[in-house]
Amino acid sequence: MPVATPKQYEAMLDAAQKGGYAYPAVNITSLTTINAALKAFADSKTDGIIQVSTGGGQFASGLNVADAAFGAIVLAEATHLLAEKYDVLVALHTDHCHPEKVDSFLKPLLEASRKRVAEGKGPLFQSHMFDGSVVALEENLKISKELLKECADLGIILEVEAGCVGGEEDGHDTSGLPIDKLYTTPGDMVDVYEALQPIGRFLFAATFGNVHGAYKPGSVKLKPTILRDGQKAVMDKHGVEAEMDLVFHGGSGSELSDIRETLDYGVVKMNIDTDTQYAFTRPIVTHICSNIEGVLKIDGEVGNKKTYDPRGYLKKGEASMAKRLQEAASDLLSEGKTIFGTV
Repeated sequence: MPVATPKQYEAMLDAAQKGGYAYPAVNITSLTTINAALKAFADSKTDGIIQVSTGGGQFASGLNVADAAFGAIVLAEATHLLAEKYDVLVALHTDHCHPEKVDSFLKPLLEASRKRVAEGKGPLFQSHMFDGSVVALEENLKISKELLKECADLGIILEVEAGCVGGEEDGHDTSGLPIDKLYTTPGDMVDVYEALQPIGRFLFAATFGNVHGAYKPGSVKLKPTILRDGQKAVMDKHGVEAEMDLVFHGGSGSELSDIRETLDYGVVKMNIDTDTQYAFTRPIVTHICSNIEGVLKIDGEVGNKKTYDPRGYLKKGEASMAKRLQEAASDLLSEGKTIFGTV
């Protein structure tokens, strides 16, 4: 079963931490994008993480339903089935869930996992993200501790964030925040560790200038040394075994040197969405523009079914997205390092 069990997911994270590499974590919205992710991971012989945002779940549930949790369940169940055909491990994760969406998004997903566990199966998702960066750290950690208790009981890892990722994603816009809000402090990292470590395993999205979206080279000022300094503060106080599993948000468009530097400081997961969205769409646009007379029934003509059949251009999107995700695996040094069959 290539969707990782809780034990296998922990082993994935341990292997990345020990080996100095990280997993691409790609947002998906459809069967086609799931297949693109699985193709990329299999072709690169890397394990990976497939994640669903609230907006992605809402989209997947259809216009008439528009239920983020339901759509996320549909995508996750489909991934469980499709992944059986591959020989790499994948973990399922949910992306940014802000406090106001916990009851409508995270809670139903935890309940879906609870039902699966009661049936003798593994949890539906292997990790979830609670984004409490929009509230004060004290309130953030209070909610995080409550959620981590629920997750730990199900063998699920919780990802948390302190400090804000800039830009806009799924309607949540932090582009107007003061610059200091985009950087997590060493004190924040110590507080997060001390609050959560006694409860269960967690991933920490410490922020170091990250932004969502697409920006021209040089526009984003990342400071990976913030991760180094925060990890040092934690380990100086609690020992080397306290090194945290860190997450790099806003990986699209980042410089390779910045990506590689974060690997030295404990990053085991990098989110990529904007770049893979573009990679998916670009060949579809080319297909439409190159075959405009066949795609459109111009001046009463019949067009060309072979060019307007969605399967033709969606396959091109799938292949292109997979190629971009393979590039991410190379950047993160995870190529050829699957632990499938060893755990």
